[in-house]
Amino acid sequence: MADDVRRMSDELARDPGSRVFVPLGEALRKQGQLELALKVAMRGLERHPHLPDGHDLLARIAVDGGDLQRAFDEWDMVLRLVPGHHGASRGMGFVCFQQGRFEEAERYLDAAADTASDADDSVALALANMRAARQDASRAASTPPGVDARRDVRLPPGTTHDVRFLFADVLTDAEQTAMLLDGDGLVLAGAYMSHDGRDVAQEVGAELSGVTDAARRATRHLALGEWTSIVFETEVAVVAMAPSQDDGLLVLATSRTTPLGLVRRLLDRCTERSRKWLGGRA
Repeated sequence: MADDVRRMSDELARDPGSRVFVPLGEALRKQGQLELALKVAMRGLERHPHLPDGHDLLARIAVDGGDLQRAFDEWDMVLRLVPGHHGASRGMGFVCFQQGRFEEAERYLDAAADTASDADDSVALALANMRAARQDASRAASTPPGVDARRDVRLPPGTTHDVRFLFADVLTDAEQTAMLLDGDGLVLAGAYMSHDGRDVAQEVGAELSGVTDAARRATRHLALGEWTSIVFETEVAVVAMAPSQDDGLLVLATSRTTPLGLVRRLLDRCTERSRKWLGGRA
């Protein structure tokens, strides 16, 4: 990766008008160098203001930086340049979901599903989340703001009523999911939606029961001190875990294409969100 960045940087230095700024900016983004990636993207777009891939790159950089509105605007530009663009439709659906605009999110994701490849099932998963979220929003309509429709607990500002969506505004992609388990493996918050729209978080939580104790025993046996996080790379996903209050467990799952640096940043954000939420329940 470092050699590729060096090669593309040299090419861009020789020819400032080269479109290599797009893969270079993407490589920098994946390395977590967001400020440098942003500079590369902005300079490239100054020379190629109507290049869809340039605006798509800028949108993804904005998402990683937490600027969802800018990401939405850039993807909107991509759709204006290339109607039906799969990545832009998918990205705008994600942003609308994070902002609780479920009807718009479903509309954009439906459009993305029409152009998805047979191997891309992330849109189907996102659509399942959309539909479940809309049902929960309807059930919560008569509940006072900030109170879960099923549990009398306070949620952070900007989240939906249902604690299953506690991490919705923290995650940056529809392929990411997070859930908080108690010491017995029961789900306190978060969700894991199957492709048919079922929430299977409780089943997943049951399988992970005892992980915290096992990790603690392993690190102590190896004289490594208290464990703080673990990241696994499987054939289908990257899974990160961190201990939480009262022997609980925070679980984050992302696609295999997610850079490990971003996985760790997301885990830190989810850990902070769960800490504040658990503190508010006390």
